[in-house]
Amino acid sequence: MWFATSPEDPGQEAARSAIDNGADLIITAGGDGTVRAVAEAVRGTGTRMALLPSGTGNLLARNLKLTLNDITHSVEVAFSGVDREIDLGVIDIERPDGTTSTHVFVVMAGMGLDAKMIENTDDDLKAKAGWIAYVKAIVLSLRDPNKLHVRLQLDGGTEKRATVHTLILGNCGSLPGNILLLPDAKVDDGLFDLMLMRPSGLMGWISVWFKVAWINRILRGSAADASIGKLSSDRSLRYETGTRLAAHLSRPEKIELDGDGFGEATAFNAWMEPGALTVRVPAH
Repeated sequence: MWFATSPEDPGQEAARSAIDNGADLIITAGGDGTVRAVAEAVRGTGTRMALLPSGTGNLLARNLKLTLNDITHSVEVAFSGVDREIDLGVIDIERPDGTTSTHVFVVMAGMGLDAKMIENTDDDLKAKAGWIAYVKAIVLSLRDPNKLHVRLQLDGGTEKRATVHTLILGNCGSLPGNILLLPDAKVDDGLFDLMLMRPSGLMGWISVWFKVAWINRILRGSAADASIGKLSSDRSLRYETGTRLAAHLSRPEKIELDGDGFGEATAFNAWMEPGALTVRVPAH
């Protein structure tokens, strides 16, 4: 059966229609935004998903080490692969008008530079040039001097105040270009990885880039691997792990989920549902 998405329905209603028609496997053709929308509908139904990566980032597919740009192989995996249970992020977003909406994320949720970059990305350029479109968006976002003033409560612990440039909650952490943004993130460990970025000046940004591009990627798996967490975390770049995070912002801030803008939030409550999504992967 074939169910088409549309600008008005990025995948939730199409997936629900498939489930209502008895589908026990949904092959999702698109990028992370489409995968996220389908996962939202699939959540709690027991229906399995297979990925046919055809978006810009395809971050979930990359982190699952699925083959990109090979439709034939992707379809073969859908029908002859094996099931893998992965974690699903769930987030309640509180809006400036006091309303709350619930969504899921399969890759990451972000605020600050991360969300501003998504907002500043030219969709037409993104469709034509892929990840190159984000370069201009990053430059525009870096000019914004505003920082996030947030109160954070991790796993029900003591509430802490923080002033950061970027906040990211990740289910997986590998980006295109072999960049390891969240070095310890795993899609099936039952945890999210929290990254708080607060660089100060040019040297602060250079320090962050060095840690992400060198320490996270090149030292990972080497003899220095045991000390990587200590090397990666300091005032400019801090990592935490957990299962639930409550956050309250001092003012409405942009938020993004899996590469799509989701408007403004004044607070959010996010948690992980371990093994809540079943995805088809190669048998070998």
